[in-house]
Amino acid sequence: MLISDAYAQAAAPAAADPTGGLMGMLPLLLMFVVLWFLMIRPQMKRAKEHKALLDALAKGDEVVTQGGVVGKVTKVSDGYVGVEVAANVEIMVQKQAVQIVLPKGTLKAM
Repeated sequence: MLISDAYAQAAAPAAADPTGGLMGMLPLLLMFVVLWFLMIRPQMKRAKEHKALLDALAKGDEVVTQGGVVGKVTKVSDGYVGVEVAANVEIMVQKQAVQIVLPKGTLKAM
């Protein structure tokens, strides 16, 4: 016979390499930690600050909405805020739409 027979080697038992499972999971764990510190944690902090801003919203505050509308708060309810955008012109927006509270006295032309 010109071709010799090929025999498969016996597979090593899984317990032979004690670091095999941990080393396989290490890149996945490292990616999760990086994702946590670069994306998830700052987003949670930003959401917490926005919630505190909305809770502190009061009548007379000058605000900018997410749509870019600038005005003075005239009414505050649970889910909505009345914003005066011009003399005798008031709009109702959702509280979540308020993006920034401006320093007092920023809007002088109203």
